[in-house]
Amino acid sequence: MQIIISNSSKEPIYEQIYTQIKKLILSGELQEGQSLPSMRQLAKDLEISVITTKRAYEELEKNGFIYSIVGKGSFISEQNKEMMRERKVKVIEENLLIAIQNAKEMNIGLAELKEMLTLVYSEDE
Repeated sequence: MQIIISNSSKEPIYEQIYTQIKKLILSGELQEGQSLPSMRQLAKDLEISVITTKRAYEELEKNGFIYSIVGKGSFISEQNKEMMRERKVKVIEENLLIAIQNAKEMNIGLAELKEMLTLVYSEDE
């Protein structure tokens, strides 16, 4: 598992960790039952405070992405397929809102934005 921390990001470090681990879970790169590095090990690897990794893990656990067993560590939770879909749809909607805001700032109309979306969407096929 590779996590990249950006010191120039406006996003707090614990949020960067949370976001990247969540993405790995939702993409299926981290599987149900798979163990995560200990908070201490991750802090050491990233050269950050254990308090920061603890906060990221707490957020992941609070949102149902991981569970912890005292003395054994933290593990990837079983993900409800419908919940996963709902979470992914929410992320897509958030990203589309950002794209729409950018388009409006650049005076790009809906038709042109749809055309751009169609082109980008088709590139992977």
